Amino acid sequence: MKFILKTVCISALLFTANSAHAQSTPNEEVLKAEQQRIATIERASAATVAVFDAAGQGGGSAVIISSDGFALTNFHVTAPCGAAMKCGLPDGNVYDAVIVGIDPVGDVGLIQLLGRDDFPHAELGDSETVAVGDWVFVAGNPFLLADDFQPSISYGIVSGVRRYQYPAGTLLEYSESIQTDAAINPGNSGGPLFDAQGKLIGINGRGSFEKRGRVNVGVGYAISINQIKRFLSHLKSGRIVDHASLGAIVSTSEDGRVLVDDILETCDAFRRGLRYGDEVVRFADRRITSTNALKNALGVYPRDWIVSLTYRRDGETFDTSVRLMGLHDESQLVDLIQREAEHPSEPSPGELPQPKGEEKPKPVPKLAPAISKKPKLPKAVAERFTHRRGYANYWYNRQHQQEIWNRYRAIHALEDVGPNWNIQGRLTDEREFTIELSDQEASIRLPYGQSGATFRGDLAAQLSPPGSGGLLLTLHLWQRFLDKGLRQFGEVVYLGQLPLGSGEEPVECLVGTYGGMETRFLFSPTTGDLVGIDLFSGDAVDPCSLRFSDYGDLDGRRLPRHWHVFHGDQLFAEWQVDQWKFE
Repeated sequence: MKFILKTVCISALLFTANSAHAQSTPNEEVLKAEQQRIATIERASAATVAVFDAAGQGGGSAVIISSDGFALTNFHVTAPCGAAMKCGLPDGNVYDAVIVGIDPVGDVGLIQLLGRDDFPHAELGDSETVAVGDWVFVAGNPFLLADDFQPSISYGIVSGVRRYQYPAGTLLEYSESIQTDAAINPGNSGGPLFDAQGKLIGINGRGSFEKRGRVNVGVGYAISINQIKRFLSHLKSGRIVDHASLGAIVSTSEDGRVLVDDILETCDAFRRGLRYGDEVVRFADRRITSTNALKNALGVYPRDWIVSLTYRRDGETFDTSVRLMGLHDESQLVDLIQREAEHPSEPSPGELPQPKGEEKPKPVPKLAPAISKKPKLPKAVAERFTHRRGYANYWYNRQHQQEIWNRYRAIHALEDVGPNWNIQGRLTDEREFTIELSDQEASIRLPYGQSGATFRGDLAAQLSPPGSGGLLLTLHLWQRFLDKGLRQFGEVVYLGQLPLGSGEEPVECLVGTYGGMETRFLFSPTTGDLVGIDLFSGDAVDPCSLRFSDYGDLDGRRLPRHWHVFHGDQLFAEWQVDQWKFE
């Protein structure tokens, strides 16, 4: 009996031991998932950048988004650095980097690492699909810990989406930001927030800190990548870009409606009919339920973006599209940036206030020793940097201008068209029209009347034919653009990509200023064709807008045969061009 009990006890112990062993040994699926996570983090981390100022001290983090070295970071990281930075990659190498463009309101900076054309880069994700509970990870250089440039990794979940953070002072407004409990500490600023697949879904910028030690308490915020996508071409223009304003002040009423308290008569929303007391129902295809909801939806757009708007008055609902104005004028924005550079919202990580008993991080040994406040730019940076007021780096703007112009002229052979144009065609009802254009005057003959314009003196007074907003003047400025080119037309700027209308694909935009008026030349990014021209004859009036399609052979050149002419949101004319002669 004792033998039997002893055998049973030993068997039970062996069974218990084997069961415990089986439970403590990870199964193959767990091991596979772990290896996949490690591989994903390793692949994504290769594009993570440690950013330092030229002295090798303060800075932050960044992430490369293309093989030619363009990298996203925070404006508040680049502001103290000036034009040049030093950037360390996980491969152990240090690269020169130059500032490209800045978005001081959205706290985004674009830089370019130099010296290679095969940089590792992150794949852009879709932040619209991010949901609370999604696994994410943060990569960066908190507290300058990564002196070998191997980024620190923090794993966590998305704890909130579409969070709105009020501006720090007058800048650094976070709209639609992603909230995470993955640790974002000083030094992580500008670094990437990746989803579980290693796709870039945000740029880390803010965190809630324990005040004395500036240590993350589990709430960090990242700028959504979809917001940055709208601004990316503007940042690549080398400009100081601004965010959008509706031109109206709203408040939430006691019954939960969002009502217009005040509105500028010069804004596009006013011209589209929005008035004091109207209820804002939808903006950019999103239901608006509070003042913060409108701020949140508005804050992800650049100025001049065209979005849908629905408002209600006396029980009647109106649907329209509006062109958004800017939050600041150029000089105001430049002054605010200068103030931010002199007094940053967040200290550089090399100069962080440290808790008692902790040592200040040592400078990174691989970087150059401290130099003067205005160091001489490295040769590679100096070759790609041009200072000009209103720009982060005018060199990039000039490059884009020339690329668009060269492509347009090459495929359309319009360099020798001369000043005399004769355009004939048919309206949609088959009645005929004729336009005669020279460098001094123009005329148009339509079935319902004839108009003319002279191009001397005050051009803003030459807005014929009536109701068009200045069709003949728009054609004259197009003609001048072709004849004079980029350098002699007047002031020309590459603006970036803008949508032709609400929901439409963006087009490349060159802006020319001549005679006190702004003309926008809109080019297809795929074909290089001129697809539209917008003439703004004043700040508070609707533009004359030409839209071109059906390109084909006319007089031996590639020219648009189908035209739409709008004044604001009203169609003035639609016609087919049959004959186009140049003399």
